[in-house]
This record gives sequence, C-alpha cells and structure tokens, in this order.
Amino acid sequence: MRALAVLAAAASLHLPAGYHAQLYASGLTHPTAMAFRPGGALYVTQDVGRVVAVQRGTRRAHVVARGLPVPLGLTWLNRRQLVVSAQGRLVRLDVASGGGVTAAHTLVSGLPFGLHQQDNVLYDHGRLVFGSGSTCNACREKNARSAAVLSIRPDGSDLRVVSRGMRNPYGLVREPRTGRIYVSVNGRDDVDRPGDPEPAEMVVELRSGRNYGWPACWPSARLLRLVGACHGVAQPIAFLEPHSSADGMAFWHGTLYLAEWGQYDSHAFGRRVVRIRLTGPQRSRVSVFASGFDHPLALAVDRTNALLVADWGRGVIYRITGNGR
Repeated sequence: MRALAVLAAAASLHLPAGYHAQLYASGLTHPTAMAFRPGGALYVTQDVGRVVAVQRGTRRAHVVARGLPVPLGLTWLNRRQLVVSAQGRLVRLDVASGGGVTAAHTLVSGLPFGLHQQDNVLYDHGRLVFGSGSTCNACREKNARSAAVLSIRPDGSDLRVVSRGMRNPYGLVREPRTGRIYVSVNGRDDVDRPGDPEPAEMVVELRSGRNYGWPACWPSARLLRLVGACHGVAQPIAFLEPHSSADGMAFWHGTLYLAEWGQYDSHAFGRRVVRIRLTGPQRSRVSVFASGFDHPLALAVDRTNALLVADWGRGVIYRITGNGR
C-alpha cells in the first residue's frame, strides 16, 4: 500500500506540458541534500543523522554513516572523500570503493547554531564553502560566523567569513557556465502585517565581503525591493514567495531551479519547485515549475540530465524529464 501511495504521489505532481515525473527512489527518511559520487551512486543526507547511498529504483537506501547531528549538506572532494555539514561542524568521511566509510575526520567544530545551523556545502576552487544560519530570528549576533557564508580549506584550516547578513543561507549552487555561486536565503518571521505576508525569501549572488542585510534590512515581497536600514546592502537576484522556505537549488538546462519546502502547519506557501531567470524584470524572474509535493527540499541533476527532487515529507526522490524550455 505504501508503494502504491508513493507512485500515486508521483503521478499527481503538476508539471508543465512536455515534462514527466517518475519515482527515482523511495524508503528515505527526511532527505536533506543529494550529491553524486564521481562515477558512482547518489549519496543523500537525512536529518535523522544518516548518510545513505541510493541507486535508481532503490526502495531501501544503504546506510553508509550514522550519528551525525542533523546533517543538511554534502559534497565530494574526490571519489574517496565526502564532506558533510551538520550542527556546529563539518565532517569528512573517507569512503571505500565499495561504498563503506572507513574513517571520519572532523574538519571544523564549535560553530554556532541555534534556531538555524550549518547548511549546504560545496567545493569551489580549492575551498569548502557553506552556509551558517543565524542562532535567532532577528538579533545582533555576537559571533561573526553566524548568519553568514563561510569557507575553509579541505584540511579544515583557514576558516573565513565570505559574506554576512543572511538569516539562513540554506542552499548553495555554482552556475556551470560562469562559475558564479548563488545562495538561497530564508528571511525573518516577524514583519508580517494582516493580509500582507512579508518578507520575501531571496536568492543572492555570493560575493566576498558583501552584506545582505539581515536583520535590519529585508526584501519586500510586495514591493520587490529592499526595505529597512539598507545602506550598503547587496541587492537580491530574485525575490521569492514569503515564508516558502527557499532551500536546495540546481542548474538544469541552463536555468536555476529552487525547492520551496513550505511551512510545517500550512499549505499557504511553498511546497513547490520554482524556475528562476537571473536577468530581466524582477516580476518575471520567478515562475512555478512543479507543485504537488509534500516538502521538496533538495535538487540534483543526474547523469542522463534529468532533474531529481528529494521530497523531505514523503521520503522519496522524483526524477523529472522534459524538453528544458
């Protein structure tokens, strides 16, 4: 019955004409991020503390690591070394050719976390780059490593603050053509007015030394501009639906796609995948690509150039194919 329910959920996704969804894998528990081993299987973090290996058609993922405190991101340094972000730390797992973990090394620990924590991580130009969320909703952080994007060398040395002013910089993705890095940022929760949900979630282009405004400046969903004390604050690339929880991202067919997880107790916002144009008028940059998910959280592109969407709520990965236009 569970398998039939999962297949029915795949069939019920709402996609543009010319696109199709299939079930890639099932039997997961709260998948949070995905990354393909070079030349190998898909690896997935689960917020229950595990890293699993997943082949297409999997109904029960193979566990390769346990005991990680809320892992939310992973990236491969090479075929044998996998880096995982978790609460307060980055951990490197040494992975054997057969897929098992032979050793674990803490690269950095003691990072601040509270309301949010350390998020997605990617390997870029010899450094590990990762989001480090705020410990609160809207406060003046005492630790510069909160509400920021950080970077370290692969051996864990030379920790740097790349940019700041991001309440929860969850998703990170590199644009394949230009090498630019984009970050999805979840905004504060206390500036709503009746009938006027605010602020927008946003996507920013990562640049060293930039300030993205939190907590005193935020992106207005209604006005599509920054409001508050915004002197010197970098402009967002895109304004997203408020309270939608902007999370995992991937470039597919040259376009940026983003998973909006939504809210725990409401279907009012998010629970969809959106498509984002990086240029043009702000009002036309973001469009809904796919809906009908429970809580989509992570995106990836497989070796056949299909889009994978990990649904945190259903514990499945969907595979979407189409013409890419």
